[in-house]
Amino acid sequence: MIVAALQMTSGAEVAANLATVERLAADAVARGARILVLPENFAFMGLRDADKLAVAERDGAGPIQDALAALARRLGAWIVGGTIPMAGADAGRGRVAAACLVFDAAGERVARYDKIHLFDVDIPARQESYRESAFVAPGDVPRVLDTPAGRLGLAVCYDVRFPELFRELALRGAQWFVVPSAFTVPTGRAHWETLLRARAIENLAFVVAAAQWGTHQNGRETWGDSLLVDHWGTVLARLPAGEGVACADLDLAAQAEARTRFPALAHRRL
Repeated sequence: MIVAALQMTSGAEVAANLATVERLAADAVARGARILVLPENFAFMGLRDADKLAVAERDGAGPIQDALAALARRLGAWIVGGTIPMAGADAGRGRVAAACLVFDAAGERVARYDKIHLFDVDIPARQESYRESAFVAPGDVPRVLDTPAGRLGLAVCYDVRFPELFRELALRGAQWFVVPSAFTVPTGRAHWETLLRARAIENLAFVVAAAQWGTHQNGRETWGDSLLVDHWGTVLARLPAGEGVACADLDLAAQAEARTRFPALAHRRL
């Protein structure tokens, strides 16, 4: 099963971002991909963090959700929708959920995962600070679902630094993980590939990480380097820079053999 990671430089216009998704998705499907993974904040990166409140959608209805459902149906492909700002219980306090939505090839939504770990950090040795929790409410429920490419565990960006989440997903049967992201440049340069390959190796699972790249309208810079990594930690495909698509075939038979011959998951003692 061929899976694609779409790399974008999203801005503050939802319609323009969705047009880019359509263009890149059509390219991925033309290359044989049947599951498309979009980056974090694919539909909107506002000029200010608070701007996401204005485009937040109610669960189950809204122009972003409708566009993804229609695109999945038209292309006959599954879409893992990065993150979408979703209004919920915290809307009255000025916070939305960063929701990763999955649509099947018929355009039906089959899963929702709300990002659990929020990026509240000061970048060491840099004048860069982030307080994601000021406008985003954290989720608290891991999500795993069946797809044509095997059982999928959902994670988003900063989640990748928390191996206990990925181990929980693996214990729930995940054969592959998605990590839609908008990594900063300094943390991306230092840790991006290492973290993704580590999550793959320690769980004998594939990792598909679709990233934001470049300088955005708000002045923020993101690292890019979208990666597809196999269960042994080998990079199958990558897109270091620019908007575009990286594709790879997830060989589930090879993964099953590796998990049988090298049963590290069964050797857990703690």
